[in-house]
Amino acid sequence: MQLDARLRAYAAFVRRKSFSDAASELRISQPAVSKHIADLERELGVTLIERRTRSLTQAGEYLAGHVVRA
Repeated sequence: MQLDARLRAYAAFVRRKSFSDAASELRISQPAVSKHIADLERELGVTLIERRTRSLTQAGEYLAGHVVRA
């Protein structure tokens, strides 16, 4: 179940391009969205989001193509 929450947080970020807007969409706090995504990155062993620019890495783009369609 926890993986599902992490993927939902990531998909919301991909759609909104903002941690705050993703949090609003999911009705959870912004720190919770950040933690879900950081936990997902740790679990997968890759960086999904370049934090300074809020852009997706190559791995992030690949995963986005799968979670947004699902």
